[in-house]
Amino acid sequence: MPTQIRWCPPIPLSAAEEAVTQKLRRTGKFYLFLREVRAELFDDAFQTELAAAYQPRGTAPLPAALLAMVTLLQAYDQVGDAEAVETAQVDLRWQLVLGCLGCTRAPFSQGALVKFRERMIAHDLDRKLLDRTVALAKQTGRFGWQHLRAALDSSPLVGAGRVQDTWNLLGRALGTVATWAAKAVGRPRTEVLREAQVTLLAAPSLKAALDIDWDDPTAQTGALARLLAEVDQLEQWVARHVPDVRQTAPLQAALTALRRVLAQDLEPDPVTQVRRIRRGVAADRMPSLGDPEMRHGRKTRTRPFNGYKRHVLKLLGPNVIVGALVRPANEAEHLTLAPLLPTVTALGALDELFIDRWAASTTFAGRIASPGLLPGGDRCLRIGATVVTKEARCQRSVQRRGANWSSRSAPGIVAPVWTTSAGCWTSLSRSPGTTASMPSACSIRSLPEFPGGTVDGIRCTTKPSGRR
Repeated sequence: MPTQIRWCPPIPLSAAEEAVTQKLRRTGKFYLFLREVRAELFDDAFQTELAAAYQPRGTAPLPAALLAMVTLLQAYDQVGDAEAVETAQVDLRWQLVLGCLGCTRAPFSQGALVKFRERMIAHDLDRKLLDRTVALAKQTGRFGWQHLRAALDSSPLVGAGRVQDTWNLLGRALGTVATWAAKAVGRPRTEVLREAQVTLLAAPSLKAALDIDWDDPTAQTGALARLLAEVDQLEQWVARHVPDVRQTAPLQAALTALRRVLAQDLEPDPVTQVRRIRRGVAADRMPSLGDPEMRHGRKTRTRPFNGYKRHVLKLLGPNVIVGALVRPANEAEHLTLAPLLPTVTALGALDELFIDRWAASTTFAGRIASPGLLPGGDRCLRIGATVVTKEARCQRSVQRRGANWSSRSAPGIVAPVWTTSAGCWTSLSRSPGTTASMPSACSIRSLPEFPGGTVDGIRCTTKPSGRR
């Protein structure tokens, strides 16, 4: 049975604590907030839930609520587990919150933090801890952000599957079907291949079995016809000997994968109508059978990759990640905003959202302008597009994403800003803190693509060189 241990620090301030709080009135408001609300934050019900997930054991078990409070301090100060132990020994602010003011040893160990965090995340209690803390901040008004500023960015995440060309992908898909077909009927794989008259799977690889001159287009055409004939023969064998494929889920999945590879990587010849290898890449091509959800993607024009994109939403200022999402590499990036944005708006009103230039699409701009996405007030979406004016070309000055256009922009750089309260695009002029109206040529339809658009009467360009 887990030990039901409670963290019960005193509520009134001691004389020593009062002396510390006086020094934190201006610069340590978060520590004061946690010290004042810790009894409400970790009430009996929440402590029971934390203890059930953590299950503290041993001769000197640690309260789960104490370790949860340490994770809040870690997130605020951006420190790791080893540094957290040292900080708790020397930092009076941490000692004030943890109820161990004046201690010479930390009331927890590095190993205990690791185990507790793993179990807390497994039971989704990290999200509940954050939600309870935010709710108390709103309810009491003792701590909070006056202006929420967030940034959304993405980075490549390479998939775990082996990326293969059409020939090897077809060979592996065909071999998988043969393997599961043999298991479905309870017979050796070699016997199934012999009855189905499939000979290309006997060699170590499909290309070794075909053994052709791969630089000869005619030889490739004949090899593909031979391969497709054996694909048809194996499918016919499965249809005769496994009447209900749906009862064998792995075999049905293998057949589905094989048919998908055929559909995505082959196309009819425009002259002979005979199937040939597709010219170009299919829009949603599956490049691997080992990791079927990964896709071809491109971070930049010169940086292709295969796998996924991880999207991270971070609060600027507190430097806290509040949302993350992993999606296939070929998925349009602006689609991630809808599921991620509520993680910020749940914390308060969002004043500014910094995003890359992919957001400057006509569809996306219309969604941002829709009511409720960025609710209330004079909120604006600042897009990290590169807009180089005629003056900036001489300086070769390019404003990169995530910069504060109103205070850091170099002379001559004008940033496009969508202001939801005005319902139109505006431009931040080179004077910090001021705005100017966009000319009609840079309307919501023409601005994202910059087709002859102008800013302050000067033609826009998205090229760092400054040329149109």
